[in-house]
Amino acid sequence: MAETGRALPHPADETPMVTSCDRRITVKCLRLPTADRPISRVTLDLGPGRGSAPGTWAALTPREARELARRLLDQAALAERETPTAPGAPPLPPSSASFGPASPGLPSF
Repeated sequence: MAETGRALPHPADETPMVTSCDRRITVKCLRLPTADRPISRVTLDLGPGRGSAPGTWAALTPREARELARRLLDQAALAERETPTAPGAPPLPPSSASFGPASPGLPSF
């Protein structure tokens, strides 16, 4: 009997992140057994927001997950630079933003 795919536990039993619009975001590692070798993916599950349509999910290769993480960090740094800081707030770290094309071999989103 073939084993079905299974999600590995979250690091430190991490709970889903809840955004300001009440959307739950869960990130897990999924392993799918195959005859040749297991397939591993990083899954991103975006639950529905307040009164919105059902959520969606994506299964990314480790390389795609790292590229998405880089892009998210770049955009977060840009958003922070465009948001005025409160008096007495610590300075923002310099960004390693590169807004050029995607890394070689990866599709542009």
